[in-house]
Amino acid sequence: MAALLTVPLVVTVTADAASDMLLSRDRPALASLATSAGFEASGAVDGDAGTRWASPAMPGTQWVRVDLGAPLRVARVRLLWDRAYASAYRVQVSADAASWTDLISVRAGDGGADDLKQLSGTGRYVRVLAMQPGTSSGYSLREIQVYGPGPAAGARAAVEPGLVTSIAAAPLTQVRKKDVAQQLVSSAENSSLNWRGQYGYLQDIGDGRGYTGGIVGFTSGTSDMLALVTEYTRRKPRNPLARYLPALRAVDGSDSHAGLDPGFPAAWKRAGIDPVFQKTQEDARDRMYFGPAVTLARTDGVRALGQFAYYDAAVMHGVSGLRGIREAALRTAKTPKQGGDEIAWLNAFLNARVRAMKTEEAHSDTSRVDTAQRVFLKAGNLDLNTPLTWKVYGDKFAIR
Repeated sequence: MAALLTVPLVVTVTADAASDMLLSRDRPALASLATSAGFEASGAVDGDAGTRWASPAMPGTQWVRVDLGAPLRVARVRLLWDRAYASAYRVQVSADAASWTDLISVRAGDGGADDLKQLSGTGRYVRVLAMQPGTSSGYSLREIQVYGPGPAAGARAAVEPGLVTSIAAAPLTQVRKKDVAQQLVSSAENSSLNWRGQYGYLQDIGDGRGYTGGIVGFTSGTSDMLALVTEYTRRKPRNPLARYLPALRAVDGSDSHAGLDPGFPAAWKRAGIDPVFQKTQEDARDRMYFGPAVTLARTDGVRALGQFAYYDAAVMHGVSGLRGIREAALRTAKTPKQGGDEIAWLNAFLNARVRAMKTEEAHSDTSRVDTAQRVFLKAGNLDLNTPLTWKVYGDKFAIR
């Protein structure tokens, strides 16, 4: 590897210790994000170079960590990158998965196989913190192999509860988790779990934002519906909604229907069966709400339930409203990243969310928090694992 390496301590170059053993094989692993099912952290510690962990192409750092089960000395780490590699990254150890110490820092990586020898550090957790992508495709590791003089691979120490390598511990960006999030949002926005059936939904719900439509409630009064139809028309100029763009521009910022009635609802419904419009809605959802909310939640160190709470707040209040709710919560609690307790932080966040909802008459029914998100939080379901049961506006829902 042609790379510039920096280490926090001077090390002496000696022959590899003959007793060093593979410590990471099939150990529990967790990643900050995964592109989809089949690309989770477990794919990087299973001894199979045909499987891998992969993160989506998003700004910011990503990480993948291995739980060795007990504090062990780490002498060598071997990384096998896929085509999407990190040009700058750190390998770190930790006793508690909260405070990290660098074993080595790589500042000019070129992918392929990185065999990092003569390391010296002890920790239960080993993390690869990817800081700068070498390509435009995020990060991907086929194998992470951690070596040291500890117990051989296959000797099982205690597994940390909640951090097993499974869909259950996956972040909200994992495909199945994201689908759960969409069903939860749809239960509140559309009184249905069938979120894919809402592309053609359009209604004025009397909240002062004009028409509300689509899978996350884009509105004619808050710019996101205008942005959505503008992008749809860019992708497909001849579409049922293109003729309404001047009217959407005129009513943006108000609850007016001027220029939209009477034909706009029927045109929206026709567009709703168009796969191009459906994909445009999903992309707009991710760009405007899901991506920013989950990124902020991950920065604060919360798991899937907290990521969903941030996302649901962004859907109702916008990302700026989400940030305001977060700022209000910070006055009474610390985020997990700041050293706070995750449950205490989420309670503070939901308290602030409820206060924000009660300032708007149309959103004063806070059941989407009180009888849904708080139910999951009280149960300690921080990973948003199924099965789930909840109520919204008096209606009962379940995901098995």
